[in-house]
Parts: sequence; C-alpha cells; structure tokens
Amino acid sequence: MRVAGDPGLTEDLALALLKRSDLPVEVLEQLSKNGDVLKQRKVKLALVCHPRTPRHVSVPLSRQFYTFELLRVALAPSVPADVKVAADEVLIGRLKTITLGERLSLARRTSGRVAGSLLLDGDARVVQTALENPRLTEAFVIQAVLRPQASAAFIQTVSKHSQWSYRREIRIALLRTEYLSLARALEFSRGVPPPSLREVLHTSRMPAAIKEQLLRKSQSAC
Repeated sequence: MRVAGDPGLTEDLALALLKRSDLPVEVLEQLSKNGDVLKQRKVKLALVCHPRTPRHVSVPLSRQFYTFELLRVALAPSVPADVKVAADEVLIGRLKTITLGERLSLARRTSGRVAGSLLLDGDARVVQTALENPRLTEAFVIQAVLRPQASAAFIQTVSKHSQWSYRREIRIALLRTEYLSLARALEFSRGVPPPSLREVLHTSRMPAAIKEQLLRKSQSAC
C-alpha cells in the first residue's frame, strides 16, 4: 500500500508491481489514485489489464485509451469479460471517427463484437476483412444482416461468401432482408419446411412477388 501510494513511484517499479497477479484489490485501488505514476500510459494500461483491478477503476480508465490500446484490453486474456465488453463498446463508439487504415487493421485483428459492427462499414474492403476475422461468429453476422442499415452490397457479399453463405441460420436471416436476389432466395429456401418458410417470409422485407414465388416453389417440391 505504501509503495502504490508513493508519489515518487517510478514507471518501472509500478510495472514490476503490476506483474504480480496476486496483488490485493486495495493495492490496485491505491495505485489508481497515484496521479503522478498514472500519467504513464504503460502503467495505466497494465493496471486496466490486471485480472484483479476492480471494474469501477478499469472501465473509466479504459475510456482514456487510444484505439489500439483499447484493442489490447479487449484481447488480453487476463482482462475480465465485462471489462472487455466495455472496451469493445468504446471502440464501437469511435468507429465513425477513426481512419480507414485503422478500421482495416481493427477488422483484421479485433474481437468478434467489434468485427460485427465493422460489417456495416461503408468501405467494402473493411467489410470483406471483417468477414475473414477469425473471432467473428455467426451470431454477430446475423445481427449485422438484420440491422435496418445493412446495405444491398453487404447482403449480396454475405450471400456469396465462401464461409458464411452456407450457414443455415445465416441463410434464414438473409431471407428476411429486402436485398437478396431471386436466385439466392430460391437457393436458400430449399430445404426449409413450408411452415417454417412461411414464418420467415411473414417478417421478411423481400418484395411480395419474390415471396409468392418462393412459397409456390416450396409447396410444389413437397
């Protein structure tokens, strides 16, 4: 406690202290109040990434980080899940203000949650890169597909993607959108039982003529 609160504490000593995973919560809180050493960004980052740092300390501090510092927090194995989510939310809130190069880098390396938000980016390169992100999950792709702001280009990209277009739940999500081509709609509706297809099409934004054709094809195949 005395070391953590010492106004003469150096960056190196603070970082050495934060390497100890067994630090008591009280020591971490005391360190968070040491304004002099907390001016060092490495110390601030190490404090937020410490597994025992309380959320009421780590979350406000994380809002002060730059883009790729937030990325480190979100991907650090030692960071609790709720703090990672908070870091992701800060990143998502900044996506419209960062450069194309930063968005491309994030799309390649970031968490699945942030990659899912980048699927709605206005630049096709960012979208394509996010679709290849190894942390992206089916749930985040479906969320992006069903968003009202999902563009025709994005829907068509997902419907032709070598990985995602073969997932059954993603195909069903695509059938609910307004931009799916007739050919893809016919392909994706095959194998969906007529009662399930009717339920999907009931809330679909596709043109009525395409819906009717899908239902006719489905019933004639029975």
